[in-house]
Amino acid sequence: MKQATFLTTALTLAAILTATLAYGQRFRMGRGLTQNLPPATEFVAARWHFGTNGAVGNMGWSHNYPESDIHLNEFLVRATSINLEESSYRIVELGSDEVFDYPFAYVSEPGEMELTDQEVEHLREFIGRGGFVLMDDFDGEQQWQQMRSQIIRTFPGNDFVPLAIDHVVFSAYTPLEDLQAMSEYVPGDNITYYGLFDKKGNLAILAGLNNDLANFWDWYADGSMPLKPSTDAFRLGTNAVIYGMTH
Repeated sequence: MKQATFLTTALTLAAILTATLAYGQRFRMGRGLTQNLPPATEFVAARWHFGTNGAVGNMGWSHNYPESDIHLNEFLVRATSINLEESSYRIVELGSDEVFDYPFAYVSEPGEMELTDQEVEHLREFIGRGGFVLMDDFDGEQQWQQMRSQIIRTFPGNDFVPLAIDHVVFSAYTPLEDLQAMSEYVPGDNITYYGLFDKKGNLAILAGLNNDLANFWDWYADGSMPLKPSTDAFRLGTNAVIYGMTH
């Protein structure tokens, strides 16, 4: 069964690769950031632009944009029945009211977070309304503590807890066998996933320390990332989306 599941996922990735090589070229011309106007689909992934301390040049929030966003959506289109298109993504300012229009948010390089008071208020309200955040692409104690300080500032009295692989977020679409399968291809120590839970007991923020899902989503297309860890990265991203939409 596991082999069949892996084969199905691999074939899905192969189909995505074929379909996206040409599509991605329109974004590769200048590497400048281009805002996207998403279609009116059930699911739109919001990539948050947030206040930073400059540790990653104030641009960590945009790493792998938009290729990783496009490729994950393409996987979701082919592997699930969610109503979305490849272009169902958008850059959203955390400090703007638009943040409440998209209940699933992706955060790149949260180790660079230095939120404004308005962003703190919006993050608190976003979670209070049932929103879900996937934090990705950060490593090491310093980046972990910087991100954590901003979350504790937002949710006094609440904190992250480490998650085991048996948490439902890792099997909402298809079970992951090992959270360390990607660790050979990313910097830092062992990959650890932490969760922050809302007042109802639902997972509200999933933060992957020492991992970089977006690198896999982005770079598998040009052969820079092997198929097996890339498959796990797409599975994990899909699990997070489905969990966020159903809890």
